[in-house]
Amino acid sequence: MKILITGGAGYIGNELVFELLKDPSVSEIIIYDNLSRKNYNLFLDTRYEPRKVSFIQGELLDSRRLRQVLRDIDVVYHLAAKVSTPLATENSHLFEQINHWGTAELVYAVEESPVSKFIYLSTTSVYGASEQMISVDTPPDPKTFYGSSKLRGEAHVERLIDKIDAWIIRSGNVYGYSPSVRFDAVVNRFMFEANFNGRIQITGNGKQQRAFVHVSKVVNMLSNLLRMNLAPGIYNFSEHNMSIEQIANIIKEIYPSLDMIFVNQHLVMREIKVMEDRRINPLMSLPPVSFKEELMNFREKFSFSS
Repeated sequence: MKILITGGAGYIGNELVFELLKDPSVSEIIIYDNLSRKNYNLFLDTRYEPRKVSFIQGELLDSRRLRQVLRDIDVVYHLAAKVSTPLATENSHLFEQINHWGTAELVYAVEESPVSKFIYLSTTSVYGASEQMISVDTPPDPKTFYGSSKLRGEAHVERLIDKIDAWIIRSGNVYGYSPSVRFDAVVNRFMFEANFNGRIQITGNGKQQRAFVHVSKVVNMLSNLLRMNLAPGIYNFSEHNMSIEQIANIIKEIYPSLDMIFVNQHLVMREIKVMEDRRINPLMSLPPVSFKEELMNFREKFSFSS
């Protein structure tokens, strides 16, 4: 089985490559990435079996190259995207070009290829913001350019569902250690600041709740999609609904001398809480770990502490 991972050099992609290589049915993994985030950790990871992994530096909008790459691919994981953190409401053109039209070009190429499985990692940001609990049946109502562009990308992927096995996974905010970890994601940023600066900065009153999921859970779920039966369609995937203040307090338990600075504390920030999508639970094969334990494991990855 040959697999293409767009955005394979990124935060989630780095770990997904390693996880998929454990599957003896996977003969080759091609990483397709433009390296826009200048993240080269993937190429220094000694866990990979070199003969099974190759890299192509390319753009999603390069339709000719995509068609060439997909000629003998069986499975596509589409992770490549312009992500929102920390500025989800700037550079609307880039969000639209990459997340919407880039996904469209990939889907067009897949429709002319032998690909039999397509997995699109979307986001719960497509739902926008709500004080009510969100479910997969909640109508999307994005409030950012990021959320809007990912929703438009979904519309193209939905065309595939009647033709091949295709899944749209709307993920919560991803956190946790990976060799290509993103420190602009809120939990990861808090951990970095707590470990090296001894203080974290919270914008607003901190009461806003968000949906979160650990990177290892995302990778576990995505890799198990190859081996387990899950009906094609749209799914939500998150683990914790937590306020920013709750997260900060747990980090303070790990770093007791931590200072918390609130900026514009009078502001009430947007929030989104996501109901557990039980249909996806059978894909999870990792033992349960508490949020605090995950952050303590993250702390162990730092080289030193200030």
